[in-house]
Amino acid sequence: MGLPSFVLASASPARRRLLQTAGIEPIVCPSDFDESQVQIAEPTELVQTLAKGKAETIAPQFSDALILGCDSVLALEGEIYGKPKDSAEAIGRWQQMRGKVGELYTGHVLIDQTQHLTLIRCQVTQVYFAWLSDRQIEAYVATGEPLNCAGSFALEGRGGLFIEKIEGCHSNVIGLSLPLLRQMLADLGYDATRFWRS
Repeated sequence: MGLPSFVLASASPARRRLLQTAGIEPIVCPSDFDESQVQIAEPTELVQTLAKGKAETIAPQFSDALILGCDSVLALEGEIYGKPKDSAEAIGRWQQMRGKVGELYTGHVLIDQTQHLTLIRCQVTQVYFAWLSDRQIEAYVATGEPLNCAGSFALEGRGGLFIEKIEGCHSNVIGLSLPLLRQMLADLGYDATRFWRS
């Protein structure tokens, strides 16, 4: 079986960096999928539906490709958090999250255009938040970093200072689970190492 192109249906720099770190140089094709049309209260179903929408939106542009769509949310005490809409919302969320444990859900959808197959998976990671003072929360939000992240934090950025520990897949918290991606590729008949750029 020939090797298809690997397309990332996301504008996320963090997801692109994860793939590059793992040796995969994706074609980046951000989706203009309208996430506001999806109203689902269950986090696994929500992230899988959003990831599928992203991947399917760009799929018609590629006839011979693997297309990866991802979406992440944080669930904490029954609430689902995507990206905050502004600084005030990010501050309020951190005041809710500090000292607590949340679950980071990332939906993964892999469309194989050559085999006409679609895999849909979800990875969940436990995130333990440190207790931050209001001043620390305001200082962190002022950096702008939390405004671009599901759950209002970036583990691989300044937000890493405020995560006590995680249980589960580390890369999942950054935007996509590399172990899950490896397994999804294997389920489609691909060895992930064949996508390594030389």
